[in-house]
Amino acid sequence: MKLLLIEDDQQLTDALQPLLREAGYAVEVSHDGIDGEFLGNELQPDLIVLDLGLPGKNGLDVLRSWRNAGNRTPVLVLTARDAWHERVDGLKAGADDYLGKPFHSQELLARLEAIGRRQGGQASNALSWRGVTLDTERQQANSADGRTIELTAIEFRLLRYLMQHPQDVHSKTRLSEHVYEEEQQKDSNVIEVYINRLRQYFGKDFIETRRGQGYQLAADTQT
Repeated sequence: MKLLLIEDDQQLTDALQPLLREAGYAVEVSHDGIDGEFLGNELQPDLIVLDLGLPGKNGLDVLRSWRNAGNRTPVLVLTARDAWHERVDGLKAGADDYLGKPFHSQELLARLEAIGRRQGGQASNALSWRGVTLDTERQQANSADGRTIELTAIEFRLLRYLMQHPQDVHSKTRLSEHVYEEEQQKDSNVIEVYINRLRQYFGKDFIETRRGQGYQLAADTQT
């Protein structure tokens, strides 16, 4: 999943980036409201963490602009802990959740996970499809025949994205954009290598190739 972190505190962003990457997010960062608003539309991230006290354009105005333009990306707002009015204003403007500063990193990760679950209609940290279960907290999968598979960071990001959008057809470019950070963007053909790895784990028919379009999880015969 691609996550956009919009925060002007360099020390905080430097501390959060490795934690977010370890949790399975491809992280992009912006330090001001104008650039952040642009990236929120341009990158089409899966999640956004938005500080309200931004230079250039405050976070509340950025959020309102996104929502008025039809951008429905889930947003977690960061506010001063005692600024209850900011939390109210943020929720009214379309935020999905808020977190007061200072905060514990594990609470941030838990809230992001909860937002992602709600967005995908999931009740737990496990995603399931055709007998394959992905534990998003442990970043490991269980195959239909009961094997436990430890996934690399890229394998985890790719499988999670596919399982969160199981009925969509995904081009190589789209998958690459949601799996890699911008500065790490690979040739989209590299995605084929990871698709084949997932097929080795879960069966050749787990992921179908749509000629000229991309990839799609095979229909779940259990639904």
